Amino acid sequence: MKMNKNYYAIVMAGGVGSRFWPVSKTEFPKQFHDMLGTGQTLLQKTVSRLQNTVPVENIRILTNSSYTQLVLDQLPQCSENQVIAEPAMRNTAPCILMASLKIHKENPDAVMIVAPSDHWIEDEDAFSSDLQTTFEFAQSNDALMTLGIVPTFPNTGYGYIEYSTGTKNLVKPVNQFREKPDYETAKDFISEGNFLWNAGIFIWSTKAVLRAFQSLQPTMYALFSKGISAYNTDAEAAFVREHYQQAENISVDYALMEHSKNVFVLVANFDWNDLGTWGSLYSKISENDTQNAVVNARLLAQDSKGNMIKTDTNKIVVIDSLNDYIVVEDNEILLIFPKDKEQDIKQLRQRVKNTFGEKYT
Repeated sequence: MKMNKNYYAIVMAGGVGSRFWPVSKTEFPKQFHDMLGTGQTLLQKTVSRLQNTVPVENIRILTNSSYTQLVLDQLPQCSENQVIAEPAMRNTAPCILMASLKIHKENPDAVMIVAPSDHWIEDEDAFSSDLQTTFEFAQSNDALMTLGIVPTFPNTGYGYIEYSTGTKNLVKPVNQFREKPDYETAKDFISEGNFLWNAGIFIWSTKAVLRAFQSLQPTMYALFSKGISAYNTDAEAAFVREHYQQAENISVDYALMEHSKNVFVLVANFDWNDLGTWGSLYSKISENDTQNAVVNARLLAQDSKGNMIKTDTNKIVVIDSLNDYIVVEDNEILLIFPKDKEQDIKQLRQRVKNTFGEKYT
């Protein structure tokens, strides 16, 4: 199939994934791991999925400068100039603005998807079909688009998208974005029928998103537009080193999406898991017969269910009378932790760092 040369992708691959500690560490975060034992890392799966719609040479990987070599090692199909390295962590808005300016300079007719590198999507055909729909809409409209996920339960860990029910079109105008709700509010959202999970996947033309940045974030736009002559040249690295850290630390959601009037959503037709915690990984791969989830381990369990088990060397793991626990081995670290306290792993990681040293986190 002939690829559309105007289609681009930005893959966000700079996060640390602290809730997946101890497997995900600062030096080697979760997007570079084969978290589900498929033979491909999450980053490799994401890029492979996007290649069904986007020419491989039009895929850009946004990551921390310290991960550049990791990206190149895992994606031999990508060249070094496809990796956009952040010299400092400034959330998603600055890096998306810079990448958009670079792509727009290369191709003023570009439309692009911004996608996390660590999500899991099994039905890749449905994803590609939805992506094609959003690309076509973004190509012919001044629109900031997102893909919304149909909620399957009242999740309090996701933000929600409220869309207008006044149209029968596949693409819906967004009324507003809603913060992560409490349980009762999440139940109300689902009963309303026009709320979707916010997956953090965005689609727009470079013209539309740069217009939005210029209008809503003029200071940031002025900072990065100074580098237009340098982008995609040998002078780019020096400009980025000097100016990037001056950018405000702000997400693209707060910077643009929540304040724009031209936001639209397509209700996704594909399955989705954000793989944000060990519990989300458990829900993806748990087995009905044992009610335990196992990655790279050989499990012998008695009177035990609801456990997430992962080792780094295919170890035999024997458990008895253990329910709803995370049991994860990674080199020198063994984590045995209640699954219902998984949101505390981020703080636990900091305690380990303070007690035993940075190399373990």
